[in-house]
Amino acid sequence: MGSGHSSQKVHCNRFLNGEGPPSVLQQVHSELNGDNRASRSSQPEGQMTWVVLHKDLPGFSHDDTLQISFTFPGRTQTENLPHPGQPFSEKRVLAYLPENREGRKVLKLLEKAFQQQLLFTSSSSKPGEDVVITATVPLKTQPEGGSIVDGYPDCDYLKTVTKTLRDKGVK
Repeated sequence: MGSGHSSQKVHCNRFLNGEGPPSVLQQVHSELNGDNRASRSSQPEGQMTWVVLHKDLPGFSHDDTLQISFTFPGRTQTENLPHPGQPFSEKRVLAYLPENREGRKVLKLLEKAFQQQLLFTSSSSKPGEDVVITATVPLKTQPEGGSIVDGYPDCDYLKTVTKTLRDKGVK
C-alpha cells in the first residue's frame, strides 16, 4: 500500500482569485425558496493542496488515499463576491481520491478545474451570511459512508467526475 510515500509531504499548491458557477443544489434551493440566493461567478481566493495518506478508501483496498484540501481564508469580500467590503468566513473543504492511476488523473483534472474557478462558488445562505459551497463538480468530502454522504464506496465516482469535468471543458 504505497509504503514509499510520505503522508506529510505536500505535493501541490494552487492559488487563485476568480469566479465559479453556482452548484446544482444551490440553483434548486434558490428556485424553491427566495432566501437562498446564489451568487454567480464568485469563487473566492483560495488554495488547493494535497497529501498521500497511508490508508485505503472503501472499494480501493489496495490503494493509499489522496486527501485534497481546499482552503479559503477569511477576509473582506472582493467585487466578484455577493457583498463587496463585507467580511467572509474562512472555509476548508477536504476531498478524497484513491491514490492510483485513475485517481491521479482525476486529481490533475481537479487542479485544472480549480485554476479555472469551476469547483466552488460563494452563496448567501441567509441575509448577512455568505459561505463557500461546492459548485456543479461533485467532490467526495468523506472518506467513507457511501455516496449518500459524499463518501466511498462509490464505484462510479471517478467516471462521473471525469465526465462532469470533460463536459465543462476540463481535459
